[in-house]
Amino acid sequence: MDEEYKPIITDEERATRRAQRAEARRKKQREKRRRLLRRLVPCGLLAVLCVGLVTVGAQLIEKPAPEMVKAERPFQVTSVASAPAPEPYARAVSGPDTIQLGEDFPSRCAVLVDLDTRTVLAEKNADTVISPASMTKVLTVLVAAEHITEAELDDTFTMTIDITDYCYVNGCSVVGLMVDETVPVRELFYGTILSSGAEAALGLATYVAGSQEAFVALMNEKLEELGIADTAHFTNCVGLYDEAHKCTVSDMAVILEAAMDNDLCREVLGARTYETLPTADHPEGQILSNWFLRRIEDKDTGGIEVTGAKTGYVVESGNCAASCGETADGRRYICVTADAYSSWRAIYDHVALYKTCCSPADDTTEDGGAADPLVEPVAPTIKDTTEHESGASQGRSAFFRSKASVFQIRYQGDIELPDVEAGNVLPIQIHHIPV
Repeated sequence: MDEEYKPIITDEERATRRAQRAEARRKKQREKRRRLLRRLVPCGLLAVLCVGLVTVGAQLIEKPAPEMVKAERPFQVTSVASAPAPEPYARAVSGPDTIQLGEDFPSRCAVLVDLDTRTVLAEKNADTVISPASMTKVLTVLVAAEHITEAELDDTFTMTIDITDYCYVNGCSVVGLMVDETVPVRELFYGTILSSGAEAALGLATYVAGSQEAFVALMNEKLEELGIADTAHFTNCVGLYDEAHKCTVSDMAVILEAAMDNDLCREVLGARTYETLPTADHPEGQILSNWFLRRIEDKDTGGIEVTGAKTGYVVESGNCAASCGETADGRRYICVTADAYSSWRAIYDHVALYKTCCSPADDTTEDGGAADPLVEPVAPTIKDTTEHESGASQGRSAFFRSKASVFQIRYQGDIELPDVEAGNVLPIQIHHIPV
């Protein structure tokens, strides 16, 4: 285990593979340009023919009387020219009705946005710069989706040792793709979001731009386009911590809004599970899961359906989450939180914000008093050896909090933790820690 890691292929073989991939990309780009040209030439010829017919027809028609000219003007042309351009994405605005969340709200940073009115319903340190962790991958799939056609989703990508080495060295969460494993580009999107797979994100970056560095340049161009580049700047496509890799929760709300407006991204971010195609390395395929969506779907959000989400975790910004909620009548909200003490805490913070600020009905307790969803519920806190959203680690500890004590349960392997009070959990090597 202490020996220096040595790649299984030589530098010459690696250089040859890179050259082959570069040539394949150039060939694909040439073919794409030819396809585009074949589409544009007939359209151009048709446009020229139409213009000619209109010109000849105009000459054959008797010149209308002056009073008729005004009545027969092509108003549709004027209407198109004067139509206002669509409003660019921008940060939502706080107002006097915005709830200022206090220190009793567990997440250190939070923002809840009403997309219909573009106002901030609730916030806490919304403009504080954070490390976005794996929420970064929301922008990764958005940029990739804008540079890939529908037909190219069925293209394939072969995983490289450079990508797997990068993930191993940096301790990234992964889907589990192996060197030389070939998968459809479409599956890279789902692996990036549902499994928070760094190798899938790097595969998208390489497929689209040839390298992570070139792809990150496209990501920062997108931040400029979204109007948030004054505080948002990314240095990688997977969410690794870097002092220059940063944004605010308000910035992430803008990014998620743009992603949910993209058909492909909305489909991927809203998928609870996804089954991949069989490969030689995974003959039965894999079932990928978005654990945030699966864990929040049975919580009382006050009638708000969570239609898309991505989580993240790095030590510097704790547990983060970005989600989109929608009412039955189509009203949409964006919620982003950062620096919660556990992945479950992030879920309950989103539940509390949706129920408190977005629920169409007032909530009361059983005795008729006002309910307070911001009061911390009893929920398990997971401490994993990998990113919380990866869904795969060993040697876990689960902490269950009650009013008087914290119970710690140690276990091995992958199990679904119960969302119940400690008293209803079967004790397995329980360590009782008074508080």
